[in-house]
Amino acid sequence: MRRRCAWANGDAAMLRYHDEEWGVPVHDDRRLFELLILESAQAGLSWATILKKRETYRRAFDGFEPARVARFGARRIRQLLGDAGIVRNRAKIEAAVANARAVLAVQREQASFDVWLWRSVAGAPRQNTWASLRQVPAETDASRALSRDLKAHGFTFVGPTICYAFMQATGMVNDHTTDCFRWREVRRLARRDR
Repeated sequence: MRRRCAWANGDAAMLRYHDEEWGVPVHDDRRLFELLILESAQAGLSWATILKKRETYRRAFDGFEPARVARFGARRIRQLLGDAGIVRNRAKIEAAVANARAVLAVQREQASFDVWLWRSVAGAPRQNTWASLRQVPAETDASRALSRDLKAHGFTFVGPTICYAFMQATGMVNDHTTDCFRWREVRRLARRDR
């Protein structure tokens, strides 16, 4: 039987997310925006809850196309507040719209949200060697710096803990524990990513 990170338990969707997505370097602006919004939505909730709602989020937020989400106005926000398939939290929904606008501003300024984000880890995934889940931090100096940079560019709902979860999800850091079968696989993917 394969050994996995201690948090990777539960249903098939959670296992699939751990085994196929978590920690894999992401360089697509739309997918980065999606994961930023989902990590923000997770605040105070479990990732399993957000994962179950992911397809509904994709529909509700127009496939996480930043240009479309940036145009959401008060009427669309009211509709989203009535959608039981997503987290109906006004601050989180409004943050998603503000963050879409901020992504577009970064793209205009830097040409790529991806390149701008990845500079926070000097363009290459950080490879950690945690032996257990207890060693994995909730935030780091890098996530605090990323949080400050995002906020300075108009992003909201992007505290250091959310930023670190985002960095883990997008492969900016490899936080699979060393006893997890994905630790080595993600290290290999990171080398090919350069």
